[in-house]
Amino acid sequence: MKKKKLLAIVMSLCLTAAAFSGCGSSAGSSSGTGTAESAQSTAAEAADSTTGTEAAESAAASLDSLPAAVGEGTITATPEMYSAIDLSKPYTVNMYLIGDTPNDWDKVLALANEYLEPFNTTLNVTIMSWSDYQTMYSLVLAGGEQVDLIFTAPWCYMYTEAAKGSFYELTDEFIAANMPLTSKYQAEESWDETTISGKTIAVPSNVASPMGKIVAIRQDLADKYGISELTSWEDYMNFCLTIAEQETPESGIYAMPASGNNSELWDVYRQQYDTFEAVKSGNVIMYYQYDGGIPAKEDIKLVCELDFFRDFCYDMKTLADAGAWSRSALTNTVTDDDAFGNLQGASIAWNGSVFTYMEQAEKTEGVECAAYDVTQDHLVSAEAYSNNDMAITAGSQNPERAAMVLDLMKFDTYLNRLLILGIEGDHYSINEQNEYSELENSTNFAANALSVSWAIKNGELKEAGVPEREQVITDAWEERVEMNPTITFVFDDTNVTAYMSAVDSVLADYIPMLQLGLVDDVDATIDECIQKCYDAGLQNIYDEFYTQYDAWAATR
Repeated sequence: MKKKKLLAIVMSLCLTAAAFSGCGSSAGSSSGTGTAESAQSTAAEAADSTTGTEAAESAAASLDSLPAAVGEGTITATPEMYSAIDLSKPYTVNMYLIGDTPNDWDKVLALANEYLEPFNTTLNVTIMSWSDYQTMYSLVLAGGEQVDLIFTAPWCYMYTEAAKGSFYELTDEFIAANMPLTSKYQAEESWDETTISGKTIAVPSNVASPMGKIVAIRQDLADKYGISELTSWEDYMNFCLTIAEQETPESGIYAMPASGNNSELWDVYRQQYDTFEAVKSGNVIMYYQYDGGIPAKEDIKLVCELDFFRDFCYDMKTLADAGAWSRSALTNTVTDDDAFGNLQGASIAWNGSVFTYMEQAEKTEGVECAAYDVTQDHLVSAEAYSNNDMAITAGSQNPERAAMVLDLMKFDTYLNRLLILGIEGDHYSINEQNEYSELENSTNFAANALSVSWAIKNGELKEAGVPEREQVITDAWEERVEMNPTITFVFDDTNVTAYMSAVDSVLADYIPMLQLGLVDDVDATIDECIQKCYDAGLQNIYDEFYTQYDAWAATR
């Protein structure tokens, strides 16, 4: 949708390029990643003024000289590529991210700003911590602080803030004029995922990765009780019951060190039913079983109305009653992942991130871990492009300059790698196949640690030396991956906001305890949850959803 042909770029640039002067041409860097010095040198050579038409033609020629696709060579941006933007005055782009601030962040940001000097632009970054962003995010956008760029996602207030008008609309013309690299390289099919009610409000990541759900276990404990491997959900149930009966009373190690809920284990379980999400807003999640096409609207149901969710809750009560996790799991503050890594639990569930905690646990002598796909005959969903995004704010004082910085972060090889991996030779090394290896100092800037790195990833970078046990599972995912056909449907809940909030509150009370089996009667509790959802306005939500879904489905 947004990917423009070269002619469209040239025409847009011709209309607006006269404001910028002092641009020249450059063949770009040939050093693999590019350097701040080479960009500055390029800018210094760009001394002669040109007319708007000449600038546009020069910019188009420069873009045409770049690799045809990401991963096929070094992409080095130059100021002349942004001849539609007035770069004559310095401007500071204020960007807000979420996450933990790396120890070497100041060093990385300093190099990023050195690289941006030829563009007469400075990047200022505020990182909201995991503990603060839930309260700060909306306040930052609603307050008087100057914000130009902000990380967003379906799980990070994207729909809520879009409904408020917090994000700048990205039209075809705006992207073509101000984000030439994005026009050239962004996956065309990705744009629909950040388009709400016909308006594109964010730039999604540029890769959709397989996101299979698996379990990791203490294999040394499994061997202790004669369990050699897990190939099915029933095998996992048996492992947990065995640990609860024979190991927990002796060592205090829980089969699953659950914390707050069992949502990750639910995602493993539902994978055997080939499910996708059609609507997700807080706790209000609607699922359907995929049969190869777009589902009928009646087949899309709220989580508590699914028969197989009820079956899952039966299993969770069986495990809870057996002592597979603490009776205080609802209020546990230590995450299940950390507890597993610290040898307080015998299993965890999630995606490929489990291997990190397996390695942590195996630092203790005698501990051996293994990961298993217990739903290996079923589909693997792909992470949505829109799972991590960057948006220009509606309140930006210079959305064009913000767009340029985002364009550079996403596709300029040097800047992209700097923000994803850190400083080459200090935090990481990279080979000719674009496989990176973290160096000893990577603890001060870990790869893919910041939210910006998730939003600007392109899929060209892969970690070298991936352990065989991890590679075997991820390779198997590639053969079974399916894209959610409803991924481009975005439910606009503006007309039912109060009902959504009320139903969300009901689900927040019931779903965690059901997922943890901490109820006396599964059927009675689920039936009570459903009734309270309808009392809170669930039918109104369904009616609005059906209207929007019918309109969307008619365009497929």
